[in-house]
Formats: sequence, structure tokens, C-alpha cells
Amino acid sequence: MDKRRLGRTEHLSTVVTFGAAALWQVSQAEADKAVELALAHGVNHIDVAPSYGEAELRLGPWLAKYRQNFFLGCKTMERGQEGARAELHRSLERLQVDSFDLYQLHAVGDMAELDKALAPGGAIEAIVEAKEQGLVRFIGITGHGHQAPAVHAEALRRFPFDTVLLPLNFVLWANEDYRRDFQALLKLAAEKDVGLMVIKALAKRPWGERERTYNTWYEPFDDQPSIERCVRFVLSQNITTLISSGDVRLIPMILQAAEHYRPLSTAEQAELVGTAGAFATIFNQ
Repeated sequence: MDKRRLGRTEHLSTVVTFGAAALWQVSQAEADKAVELALAHGVNHIDVAPSYGEAELRLGPWLAKYRQNFFLGCKTMERGQEGARAELHRSLERLQVDSFDLYQLHAVGDMAELDKALAPGGAIEAIVEAKEQGLVRFIGITGHGHQAPAVHAEALRRFPFDTVLLPLNFVLWANEDYRRDFQALLKLAAEKDVGLMVIKALAKRPWGERERTYNTWYEPFDDQPSIERCVRFVLSQNITTLISSGDVRLIPMILQAAEHYRPLSTAEQAELVGTAGAFATIFNQ
């Protein structure tokens, strides 16, 4: 699988990162099978968070053996220093590791959340402290929603984050405001040598009143040709890696799409974006 440089971290991340949200409520056997598959495809980057159900506990036995195989990113939704410090140490214990390669402020999707996390006594102080103690190598920020690109651009102006993680898919790209803000973030990230990771690459529409057939909070594209188009679109942008979706059944198709991926031409991207009207953004406007 292709690898790309994750900004100034200098890590060469595979273009697919194993999204441990898929382990939210699976058995240990199912989790083992999913991680084995990721290893077999050469995936070298894991994204996990304490808010992902049982994911940390499911990954723990694997990381106890194969920690050296992965660039490990974790997160906190705590906004205060004490809460973030406690959560970070709890995640280390549950994951059976001594340190994180990347620790991120999680779900910072508006300016109010950014202000809280970066305020005196905020979560950022706990993460900086952990970095000074050798528990964290790099610091990042993640977010959801239509405001995320603009909020993350402001975050990069306020603090030297090493990475950002936010949504990207062709349906969102059809939103002129989102596309404008995302392109501005791409430019700023390149200037500051910040690694850029994306989530929700396969998002098709909100579930609405439809029965949920996957353990994802959005309805995903779930046929191989559509997944390949989604993956190709995202990897045609100047990003490092996409996080695999939150259901273990989708992971094999994502890995296959990434291994056989070729960039979409400008015309092919425009054609795909032109179909976005048949779907819907998964976030409130």
C-alpha cells in the first residue's frame, strides 16, 4: 500500500489508517481478524479514542505484541487539563502501551470548543505536559461538521499542531463553503508542514428514519465500485491518509480500493462531485 509523509512528524503513513471505531462493539475474535487483515495489507497507522466503546480494550492485546508496527494516534474529548491528563493515562493503560505517537484534541468543531481546549488550564496543557514527559511525540486536533476546516485553520494559527483530522468526501466537496474552507486549510497545512488526515470518506447521507445496517453513524457507500470512487476522490487531494470506516465489514473493501487506487483526473473529480445532489451531507448546515 502506498505511503505518504505525515507532515513534519516525518512518519510515512499508509494511505489508509486503521480506524479503531470499527471495534466499538465487536468481540475480541472479530477485532483480531480486523487487525490481522490490516497488518496483512501493510497498514502502519492506527486511530483510536476512549470514546470508541471497547476499542481500546480490543486493541490492547495486539499493541502489547505489535506496538512497533504502528504509528499510534489517540484522542481526548476532555477540555480541561485535569480531565485530559486522567484520560490520557487511562488510555495508555487500556491500550497496554507506554506512549502515543500522536495525541489529539478530539471533536473540536467550533470556535467555542477551540477556546476551551486552548485556554489556561485547558486540555492542551495536559497534552504538552505529556509530551515533555515523553508520553506523546506529536500533538494534533480533530473535528467534525461544516465549520471544521475554518476552525482547524484558526487552531493552526494559535498553536503549532503537528496534524489535523477532519471530514472529506465528494458530497461535502460539492458544498462551496466547505470546499473553500478546506482548500484554505490545505494551503495553510502545506505552509506549516502539518499532516492532514480525513474521516467520513464513505459517507453517503444521514441514516434518517432508515434502518441502520452498519455500525456507522452515517449511511455509508457499501458496494466496491462506489467505495473505490470515494477512496480515489479523497486520495486525489493533498492529504496524507484516510481513516477507515466504523464497521469491520467495510474495511476489506476500503483496503482493496486503496491498494488498487489511481488518482482521479480533474474531469473525473468534477463528474463525481456533479452526482452529489443525489446524496446528502451528514452534518447539519
